[in-house]
Amino acid sequence: MADYKAPLRDMRFVLNEVFEVSKLWAELPALAEVVDEDTANAILEEAGKVTAGIIAPLNRSGDEEGCTWTNGAVKTPDGFPAAYKTYAEGGWVGVGGDPVFGGMGMPKVISAQVEEMVNSANLSFGLYPMLTAGACLSINAHASEELKEKYLPNMYAGTWAGSMCLTEPHAGTDLGIIRTKAEPQADGSYKVSGTKIFITGGEHDLTENIIHLVLAKLPDAPAGPKGISLFLVPKFMVNADGSLGEANSLSCGSIEHKMGIKGSATCVMNFDGATGYIIDAPNRGLAAMFTMMNYERLGVGIQGLSTGERSYQSAIEYARERIQSRAPTGPVATDKAADPIIVHPDVRRMLLTMKSLNEGGRAFSSYVAMQLDTAKFSEDPTTRKRAEELVALLTPVAKAFLTDAGLETTIHGQQIFGGHGFIREWGQEQLVRDCRITQIYEGTNGIQALDLVGRKVIGSGGAFYKHFADEIKAFTDSADASLAEFVEPLKGAISILEQMTADLLERAKSNPNEIGAASVEYLHAFGYTAYAYMWALMARTALSKQGEDDFYVSKLGTARFYFARVLPRIHSLSASVKAGSESLYLLDAEQF
Repeated sequence: MADYKAPLRDMRFVLNEVFEVSKLWAELPALAEVVDEDTANAILEEAGKVTAGIIAPLNRSGDEEGCTWTNGAVKTPDGFPAAYKTYAEGGWVGVGGDPVFGGMGMPKVISAQVEEMVNSANLSFGLYPMLTAGACLSINAHASEELKEKYLPNMYAGTWAGSMCLTEPHAGTDLGIIRTKAEPQADGSYKVSGTKIFITGGEHDLTENIIHLVLAKLPDAPAGPKGISLFLVPKFMVNADGSLGEANSLSCGSIEHKMGIKGSATCVMNFDGATGYIIDAPNRGLAAMFTMMNYERLGVGIQGLSTGERSYQSAIEYARERIQSRAPTGPVATDKAADPIIVHPDVRRMLLTMKSLNEGGRAFSSYVAMQLDTAKFSEDPTTRKRAEELVALLTPVAKAFLTDAGLETTIHGQQIFGGHGFIREWGQEQLVRDCRITQIYEGTNGIQALDLVGRKVIGSGGAFYKHFADEIKAFTDSADASLAEFVEPLKGAISILEQMTADLLERAKSNPNEIGAASVEYLHAFGYTAYAYMWALMARTALSKQGEDDFYVSKLGTARFYFARVLPRIHSLSASVKAGSESLYLLDAEQF
């Protein structure tokens, strides 16, 4: 596998040239005080060095060794503890954390680039700081000042880690039926009892303490999701002076043996009357959890992008060096027995598909991150509300479409390697295995599609969707003639998406099955259209600078490929949506 190189040039292009994020920061006083273009560039440069030099070399060995469980203790692969210590000491765990408690305070649009780099370097490793950052988000937004002061500084510093304990053996998507209980105590604490499964980083040897956020129900809680509360449950109790006390009444019962992300400990966690502290008010656990979930679901989408980027970097290097057969138009490398496989049309198709999905995904994930920053930091209620509604709309698209595209991209990379892509030595098969989980955890992609169509589009009466559609229309209406080759197909795509949206809004009134029947194809059509908007924006910037260097020429060529060969996928998706739900219900259960 090729050595990982952080795509810093493309990140700077997206942030500084396409979106001009420094203008957004200047409009948000809380960010204007902590970040500017030079600061952001320096942070990304340093993150690129750390991820490429220290974390990426552990990717293959971590997959081969995996985590081990012995009598309740988990050992991560060799090199992980030392690398994590270096990563934490650099402040990277708290890069987006609240400065009041020791975080860097960087906007999400910056921490999103750092997440891409660490996950491209080593997805298993990247999960540990990601879960810690997610737990910190919920604590900072919903916990008492006492809990924030007691736990956040060490979590941002990477001295302590975090985990999110949601899923139970019988309750995955349907959290309303969880059985974990929390009994109130006289001192204001709670005794938490129950079993949680699939807990990323529930136990490991990277930090001295692990702070679990656990969903549980109080004895008098109402049934269903409205009866869920969230509790902070430390692995080791924390004394008044901040030192660690006795072990809490919880344990890791086992770790899962998985298809991929083998360097990440996926744990069964048993809570046996463990001491916990409530976050927010009773029965407000889902609200506290969803503060984290919008960020985490974008983060999982970025994991799909990250594995796709790593796959592309290896595939392009291989395609330039591997010689097989001659080009259809005759020999290119006349001094060799055959030509590099990059001359062959099908290899180019796969490489350009990878490149266009990766670069479109990087722009889209950055765009969603900017909406998160606006929603969090804007002081204008109207601006903040629009951003919040865009975040609600786009989060399921970011999670599902980026990861679906990620799997396609890793598989293309594996295919370019041929037989070498199927064996472990070259690393491409690991990327396929690692990427696969991103479509499953943090809410499966089918659930994301249901959320998009049922809650965000139909649930808002199309209002959330209108924000995004109107923005695209404003762009196409204001574009000059030089952008016609990109604007016209974008207009066609948004017109198709508009019709699909209107049809679904109408059909769902009489048949609720229409929502689930159309949701996945609708989400994909939405994703391809969103990427088309990103590519039109990038093409506009590249057109103005194409004489400067090959970077812009490459960007324009990739944009043209996307509009010619990838965006047309929306036509078949539209046909599937129009077909409705009837064909899904022609068979009885026993006839399958």
